[in-house]
This record gives sequence, C-alpha cells and structure tokens, in this order.
Amino acid sequence: MNNSVISDTNFADIMRVSKRTLDKWKQSGKYKFNIGRNGTSFLFLEDLKTVPEIKEMIASEWEAEMQTVPLRPYTSIELFAGAGGLALGMSKAGFCHLMLNEIDATACETLKINRPNWHIAQGDIHNLEFSVYKGETDLLTGGFPCQAFSYAGNKGGFEDTRGTLFFELARAVRDIMPKVFMCENVKGLVSHDGGRTFNVIRNTISQLGYTLVEPRVLQAIKYKVPQKRERLIMVAIRNDVADKVVFRWPSPYNRIMNLRDALYAGELYDSDVPQSAGQVYPDKKRMIMELVPMGGYWKDLPLEIQKEYMGGSYYLEGGKTGMARRLSLDEPSLTLTCSPAQKQTERCHPLETRPLTIREYARIQTFPDDWTFAGNVSSQYKQIGNAVPVNLAWAVGRSLVRLLNDIEML
Repeated sequence: MNNSVISDTNFADIMRVSKRTLDKWKQSGKYKFNIGRNGTSFLFLEDLKTVPEIKEMIASEWEAEMQTVPLRPYTSIELFAGAGGLALGMSKAGFCHLMLNEIDATACETLKINRPNWHIAQGDIHNLEFSVYKGETDLLTGGFPCQAFSYAGNKGGFEDTRGTLFFELARAVRDIMPKVFMCENVKGLVSHDGGRTFNVIRNTISQLGYTLVEPRVLQAIKYKVPQKRERLIMVAIRNDVADKVVFRWPSPYNRIMNLRDALYAGELYDSDVPQSAGQVYPDKKRMIMELVPMGGYWKDLPLEIQKEYMGGSYYLEGGKTGMARRLSLDEPSLTLTCSPAQKQTERCHPLETRPLTIREYARIQTFPDDWTFAGNVSSQYKQIGNAVPVNLAWAVGRSLVRLLNDIEML
C-alpha cells in the first residue's frame, strides 16, 4: 500500500467497524471502493479526505513531532516494566529512567541484558519505597495489571483501590508526586463493571491531586506499528500546572504498516527478519493449516475438516475469526497474544505453515532486532505478547516530552 490508497480492511480497522459493516458500505455506495488488479478492494485517500479518521492521517504532523527533544533531561520511573516495550519507547523519546520495577525475574533479565545501565528493581512492588524519588521525577509510567475491581466499595476513591495493583501505582504517585504520570491498559478497562472500575480510578487520580486528561484508546496501526492492537492511555497532570498547559495526543503516521513491512527490508527495518527459534505445529495440525490461504481462517477449510477441527465450536454463534488463522502480508498482524499457536488466537505465518517465530513476534511489536529476550521460547513469546509496541510508546513519549517542555517554560 502506498501513501495515496488504503485497503478496505485497513479502512474498516481505522473506522473500528466490522467486516459486516464494511460490506454494507460497499453495497450502499457510502464510500467509493475500487478493485485492484489482484481483485483486492481499496479506497483512494483523496476520496476520504472529509472523514475525520483519514483527514488526520493526511494532515499528519508526524515528521514535525519526530523532531521533539527535551528542553533538559527529563527523568522517569516505570512500574510493571515487563520486557521493556514501553520503557524503550520512552527512552527513544528522550526520557532518562531513574528506576524500573518488574516482578518477573526473566523479564528483568531481559531488561538487564539490553540496558545494563538501567536501574532495574526486581521484586514485588508492595515492597518498594518510593519517597526517595520525590522532587527528582518528572514522569511516572506503568501498565498496571488489571485484576477485577468488582469488590471496590461505593466511595470509589483511593481507599477503595487498596489490595489492587492500581493502588500500588497510586501509592507511588502519592509518594513521588511527579509532574505527570501515564498509565496504559486494555481498552475494556473503561467499561469494566459497568464503568464503576474506571470511576474508582478517576476519583483516585483526583484525590491524589492530579487532573486526568480525557483518556483515549489508541490504535497501534496509526503509529507505525504493523499490528491491530489497541491500548487505553491515561495521562494525568499535577494540579499546580494542569490548568496552564494542554496535552496534545500524538499525530498518526501517514500510512498503515503491514506484515510485509515487519518481515522484510523496507521502511520499518533495513533487513529481512533474522532467523530465530519458534514453536512448531504437530503434524496433524500442520496438514490442516496447509489448507488455509493467506489471510484466511477456519471457514476457508473444506466443510468436513471445519467440523472436525472446530468440534462443538462449529455450531456456536460468532465468527471465531482467530481460529486456524493465517496472517496476510498485505495487512497488519492481528493483536499478538502470549502464544502464536493457541487454537483460539492462531497466528500462522502468511507464507510458511508454522507459527510466527520469536523475532517475527518482536518485529510486529516494533522491537529492534538487537533487543534480546531472556528465558525459554514460551517465556519469550509471553514477554513480547504482553509488551507495549515500541513505536506506539515512542509516539506517546514524544507527546509527553512536548507537555513537559510546556511545563518547563512556565
């Protein structure tokens, strides 16, 4: 795909609509769809310039925002750091990490291998003392694991979050009082438990003395990431400066990256993906997956094999489009999970009949090829699957640097 056209499926992804809705648009003539030589459907961006989601891509300020640099070295602390996707993106944006906390020993080893100069505090966050960082921390970040908040009480504030890992993040904010803090999580957090969970979080942030910017669910495909991943981003600014500055969300890139960009030399990487370890299919499953075309899934199998492979799921409602799924080179990857060969969320290589390898997984999350992952193959898949895409983190990081530059100028 070049900068002047967009595929029908990428358009549907950006508009957050289903394939059924896309088909209705084609039938109704709502948008002007074109057919390419290979039979694929696409749209010219020129024909979509009044659509807000496309207009912001056409008028993108990505290149200008890439020039953003800190007015001085900004310091940060990261909690729940995992394998370093968020931390690396923030570092690329210009942040200097004072400390990163992670409980998983193997993920900590990954961080230490790649950035031996980073201060990695391995262990349970409940045992960390944060007040030593007060007065010297500009930014605190963290993607806190979201256990169910359903037992949170009716007060919906700081006391109600005790016992959850969000409380530990809140405790860190209270003890450090950074100028800004940023949390990321799954998009479903806003609607969890009828919205009560998020009300607890919103009220807690207010009680801590911070103003929450209206959160957004960012689509990774808009930020030079070849993956259909969505993350809820929350940014909160300390009240003494919150009314004097405005946080500006990052501009989207001017085109959608696809799996071809991830696996081969081009705009994202200057070489083809290196060889690496990966899972393999048992013979029986491999024979079934051989029958699935690029971009296809279980419904593309012969009927009898569909029934055998799907079992009781065959008769249930829903598309189950992740099952027996072979990815397409011409589309971004589906959201990566902690394993590429889980039956419900299959991630088969587009051309070869095998699950994606470790390095393919890492590229889809926009990790550099020299970012090494510790542990066995299963652990490496899990670390990568749980990470924040580096390029998404980098884009958000540039916006946070702009915000802190504005605060610095007050």
